[in-house]
Amino acid sequence: MTSLVAAVRRPAAIAVLWRFSRPHTLVGTFLSAAGLYLIAVATLPHAGLDHLLWVMLAGACVNVAIVGVNQITDVEIDRVNKPHLPLAAGDLSVDAAWRIVAVCAAVPLVLGLTQGPLETAAVACALAVGAAYSLPPVRLKRYPVIASLCISGVRAIAVNVGMYGHFRLAFGGRLELPPSVWALTLFVLPFSFAIAVLKDVPDREGDRRFSIATFTVRLGPRRAAGLGIAALVAAYAGMALLGPLLVDDAHGGVLAAGHLAALVAVLVTARRADPADRVAFTRFYLGIWVLFFLEYALLPVAVLVR
Repeated sequence: MTSLVAAVRRPAAIAVLWRFSRPHTLVGTFLSAAGLYLIAVATLPHAGLDHLLWVMLAGACVNVAIVGVNQITDVEIDRVNKPHLPLAAGDLSVDAAWRIVAVCAAVPLVLGLTQGPLETAAVACALAVGAAYSLPPVRLKRYPVIASLCISGVRAIAVNVGMYGHFRLAFGGRLELPPSVWALTLFVLPFSFAIAVLKDVPDREGDRRFSIATFTVRLGPRRAAGLGIAALVAAYAGMALLGPLLVDDAHGGVLAAGHLAALVAVLVTARRADPADRVAFTRFYLGIWVLFFLEYALLPVAVLVR
């Protein structure tokens, strides 16, 4: 443990750890926690920032543990699909990666025990799903429908319900979800499904070579991309049309205008994203993550200006 702590203090080692954490997923976790905290604060204004910081730490560790296990089990695949990742590039050993994963799995479980049963359950569930997704003999990532449900379940349910429920209980409220959090959870389900499908489009060569039957491998890149984009359109159109009618704790105009603008952005950028162009489609995929980040700003704003 001492050697691990000493290693991550060195600038080069910190850069490797940052790459190992898959930064776009880590930022998504931070913003999810902040957005859900703001929605909770809207009804429980005497909440403290300490709970947000602990939840962010736990969420970050869970995130690193899950993506770390995936990289450990996918070293050979990543040498084809993502040679810049630290394990695939030889910048991090498998033993060191396992030590990082072990620490990142233990920290949120310990924190959960001090923060309450709901956070403990959310952390344990996310870690278990992440392990089942990557590790043999289960290795659910081999089955595209189940793999996408794993990602959707963690992002939509473990994160939204678990984090918001923890904030409510920690701030003295009852364990109940307002319409805005239900809407956010239902929105993130198809959005996370789209992320799960679209992330594999640029990775088709390595997945095909190592018999990972993603939607892209089974359907081809164009049909898989169309499936992911259709899920995004459904998520945004549903929120823009039904949000103002059903989400009575958020400003309907903000919901409609914000989600319609995002829908236009998806359609415009999707037209320029060629699934056969690995670099261009990766840029499009990372742009979808930016829209995911913005969702956790849009919903809290709609609630706070209500």
